[in-house]
Amino acid sequence: MEDFSVQYVNLEISENLERHRTEDFSSSKALVVRRGAPFKVSVQLEGRPLNPKTDSLRIKVMLGRLFVVMPVTFSRNASSSHWKACIDPTNLDFQSPSIFISSPASASVGCYRFQLCVLAQNSWKTCAFGKFILLCNPWCREDAVYIPFEDQREEYVQNDSGLLFMGTPMNIVPRPWSYDQYEPGVLEACLNLLQVSPQHQKNARIDYLNRNNPVYIGRIVSAMINSEDDRGVLKGNWSGDFKEGVNPSMWTGSGDILRQWAQSGYSPVKYGQCWVFAAVMCTVMRVLGIPCRVITNFNSAHDTNGNLVIEEYYTETGQKLNRSKDSIWNFHVWVECWMTRQDLGSGMDGWQVLDPTPQERSGGVYCCGPAPVKAIKDRCIDLFYDIPFVYAEVNADVHTIIVNEGQVLSYSKDTERVGSLICTKAVGFPRYQNITGDYKYIKSPTSTLTSRSSTLSEDSTLRIGSSKGLAVFLSLDKAPVAGEPICFIVKVINKQSIAKMMKVHLNAQAKEYNSSPSDAFWENHGVIQLAPKEAKVIHQQILPTQFEHVLEENLINLAVVLEDIASHERVLASEEFNIASPQLTIQVADEDSIVLYKEQIATVTFTNPFSYPVSGVLTIAGAGLIQDKVRFRMLPLRPGGRVKQNITFVPSMMGTKMLQASLALADINSTVRGFKMVFVNRA
Repeated sequence: MEDFSVQYVNLEISENLERHRTEDFSSSKALVVRRGAPFKVSVQLEGRPLNPKTDSLRIKVMLGRLFVVMPVTFSRNASSSHWKACIDPTNLDFQSPSIFISSPASASVGCYRFQLCVLAQNSWKTCAFGKFILLCNPWCREDAVYIPFEDQREEYVQNDSGLLFMGTPMNIVPRPWSYDQYEPGVLEACLNLLQVSPQHQKNARIDYLNRNNPVYIGRIVSAMINSEDDRGVLKGNWSGDFKEGVNPSMWTGSGDILRQWAQSGYSPVKYGQCWVFAAVMCTVMRVLGIPCRVITNFNSAHDTNGNLVIEEYYTETGQKLNRSKDSIWNFHVWVECWMTRQDLGSGMDGWQVLDPTPQERSGGVYCCGPAPVKAIKDRCIDLFYDIPFVYAEVNADVHTIIVNEGQVLSYSKDTERVGSLICTKAVGFPRYQNITGDYKYIKSPTSTLTSRSSTLSEDSTLRIGSSKGLAVFLSLDKAPVAGEPICFIVKVINKQSIAKMMKVHLNAQAKEYNSSPSDAFWENHGVIQLAPKEAKVIHQQILPTQFEHVLEENLINLAVVLEDIASHERVLASEEFNIASPQLTIQVADEDSIVLYKEQIATVTFTNPFSYPVSGVLTIAGAGLIQDKVRFRMLPLRPGGRVKQNITFVPSMMGTKMLQASLALADINSTVRGFKMVFVNRA
């Protein structure tokens, strides 16, 4: 009988990418498929056609040194728990048959090789080779990362841009971020991250076997995003000195970071802070097919001794001191990933906290999670992983202490400040979604004199200090804006039936989001007299010329101390807030008719709100819209002046995309940002 051989194997890349919702990975030129679903390969035979009665085919699939061999059958009944291969029954051309290969829904993530072997005339021949990349599958019900809503799969797996939220609860700042998971080289860098991990280097076989579990993958990625214990992606730096690398505030997306890491031979990229660590981890998890979203916890506690108490110290005139190892970050950013927790039981399925910022060791390594959000809310601190640490981040109490020469002058407790707002980007919309109630049981306000009144409008804030005889209220008129005065009110109350003479001390200190403030840059001291039961309101303002020079990160700690001269009784009220930066506005011509591969025009506009001229460099980026970043130098712009810059872009990907602009101001070491969501239609 005439023999035959395999001329070539067609991986049917475009058809498989579309079927597996991986078509946006087409820049990698690899076959990228999702586990638990079949993909098709077509075989072109040379010589006689395949004879199903006398010839046999089998496929050997290999991940490292692990392998499975499966016969090619004629049954399309795919198994969700075993590898399976079958002839396409709709194509009976045995000169060029098609074969469907199905992986189990619990297959390990990685880059696989396969061999097609033929048994003809009682001898086996290995006739063809190929390779494919296998990812998790949130569309597959049997997959541990299955998420049942299509809009959430689009947002948490496929969306290549988003918003990170920073600032303070009263003045939330959305920062555009490009996750870049479909940009050239990013998929490969994410897969290499698993290969470079200490677990893989130590025992590749065990690592490959464990890669079927998103819990395991999450811990590996959480550890590998930072470089403290391994050849991780990012080096953290909170010193303020970034001359050996990039200021974390200057990054606009994950692609530059992951490509630089891979191209350097896996040397850590300098530098990252919490939102950079989290955003890059979000990219890696979305690439691997695990639903992921970036979370911001406002007033996030770092409880170093595990007592669920954060102590803050002030001088008798209201300056905040750096006395405690514990701290409260104005915001801290981590990620949540969606997965089942077979190790904990179905009650803990769903969103899991993973935090790649190196703060505390977990199992001897700087990583955190996955900690079930449900377990954090119910304080199930005996479960895996790191639930007590995350619980403290959102629930610790704050003890405020006024001291003088080692003596405690006043003491107060706040149980509401930590974890006051926890949010993420809303599904399908460029705004935040409040998810605080997922993490903690929200107390309903019992009166308007709580430390954080729910009756206030969003553009105001209120902090209260109160004791037996005195009360002081510190209230901002509105969210402060760059170029405008900071206006606030101090209300002092004599709660007793005797007249009082009181000292009023006011202090403003600049601070970064994760540290204690520096020395006061503005202060005001005075004496007032109050009749029995009298209340007085003091109006104050800090002029732009008094605070513009200290605002790199745009955060201020404002405090007032009220002191009864006769009794030396003291009360303190304080508030930390940010200054709203000016915005870049982006307008796109013919916004409703943006199509693939057609040149478009966008206009970026900036108005200088400062009291002095500014200059800088404008950078425009957009995954799927602009191939490389575009930069323009902005000449000095007078106060109140406006500048416009036109740019052209040619969309290369369909769907909702983000055009983002950032203006790095040379004069005040600050960056102004803006973004525009555009929808690209098929040509």
